[in-house]
Amino acid sequence: MLNRRNLFKAAAVGGAAAVVPWGRLGVTAPPASAAAGAAAAAPAPVVPFAHAMPLPQVLSPVSQTALSDVYEVRMREADAEIVQGLVSRVRTYGGTFPGPTIRAVRGREVVVRQYNDLTVNTAVHLHGAHVLSQHDGLPMDTIAPGGTRTYHYPNEQRAASLWYHDHAHHLEAENVYMGLHGLYLLTDTAEQLLPLPRGAFDVPLVIRDARVEIDGTLRYTRPSDCPHMLVNGKERPYFRVAARKYRLRLYNACANRYIRLRFADGAEFTQIGSDGGLLDTPVTRTEVTMLGGERVDIVVDFARWGTGRSVVLENTGALGTERPEVMRFDIGNRVADRSRIPRRLSRSAVLPAATVERDFEIRTFPAMTINGLSYDPNRVDVTTRLGTTETWTVRNAEAPIGPGLPDFHLWHSFHTHLTFFRVLERNGAPAGIADQGWKDTVTLGPGETVKISMTWGPYTGQYLYHCHQLGHSSGGQMGRIDVTP
Repeated sequence: MLNRRNLFKAAAVGGAAAVVPWGRLGVTAPPASAAAGAAAAAPAPVVPFAHAMPLPQVLSPVSQTALSDVYEVRMREADAEIVQGLVSRVRTYGGTFPGPTIRAVRGREVVVRQYNDLTVNTAVHLHGAHVLSQHDGLPMDTIAPGGTRTYHYPNEQRAASLWYHDHAHHLEAENVYMGLHGLYLLTDTAEQLLPLPRGAFDVPLVIRDARVEIDGTLRYTRPSDCPHMLVNGKERPYFRVAARKYRLRLYNACANRYIRLRFADGAEFTQIGSDGGLLDTPVTRTEVTMLGGERVDIVVDFARWGTGRSVVLENTGALGTERPEVMRFDIGNRVADRSRIPRRLSRSAVLPAATVERDFEIRTFPAMTINGLSYDPNRVDVTTRLGTTETWTVRNAEAPIGPGLPDFHLWHSFHTHLTFFRVLERNGAPAGIADQGWKDTVTLGPGETVKISMTWGPYTGQYLYHCHQLGHSSGGQMGRIDVTP
């Protein structure tokens, strides 16, 4: 139960405390908590389009073998200019904010030696990767300050926009918020043969919120107190594009917030991918809703606006007290463009009929639980056999609140490790375009229910399912699943 003593404990470890609406729990926030500290200062002014948007640095291997690429990364504090003119202290992979991008190829192993030069425990999880349990970054498999751990990623899966981030229990929300996240772009021959935009025209957009104080301090707090919206580590930047098609890889890297992305003029774009890689066929959309951990790949033809024009990407999920702009695209000259979107992008395997059905209820109040239980790493919540296909019905037990009120804490982002799933139903109806493709994370608004299906594998061992609102998983909204031979 999330009683007063446990709330103090949560505040001390910097986990759920910063996202809990204390009043609804009927208690007073601890005066030394992260949430209380955030309210004591004022955020820096929001000034859209003051920064040019950078592209995340691509990491180079320190060595290579016939079968593997080997990388070394030092987790350490560094200074970053998130809001123009202010210096913010952040936690980083390799000194960059966000962390460097690792480019991987299917069938070629990636080995990453992670060194922890921070003062907090860490655990590195490659989100969306199919890896052995000992390399999954389980919450208790932490790297202590001064320690090191080597992770092996086999890359025996289809091309997808993956990412790596911290997963140390009670610390993951704050660690990710403070900067411990980076991209991992996995490609394969099938993707490379498609005539999609590539190279300089294949651009990742790591989108997340933040609160930067007037003195530059990056403050971990609840999302309703985070007025700054970052893309690739910069507050509401601009990005110069040519008048041609681009592939944009959208990431919601927020610790505790949903975003609804659209172009300010309502222009259409084409979705080509989801968490688990390319869709079977492209889909035309005007807006996407994303919760923490979700990825959406889209193609945008900037030639439709014309040379010398600008278009703003906005968040219609912003609070009434926030600015909706996320970033601005400034369109330059036309350039040669031989890319196109094929009618068929991929051919997904058909899931076998499920032989096991399970039900899960997620609650925020009075405690952050799944099926009434908070995470215990020594308790096995689900046992399944390798190769078993299961159908899970997941329900968000929280009721909606009044329009215009901050409700981020009532949403859930259900995430499975090890395997991808298909969304079969939402609220009793067949899944629509928002739930297409192979997923590892699915959004549930207050009161919503989704039915998903997955085949467990390709490895055995201990894995997780949890809410990817990381304040929720930090608070215990997480379960253990053991996949047996």
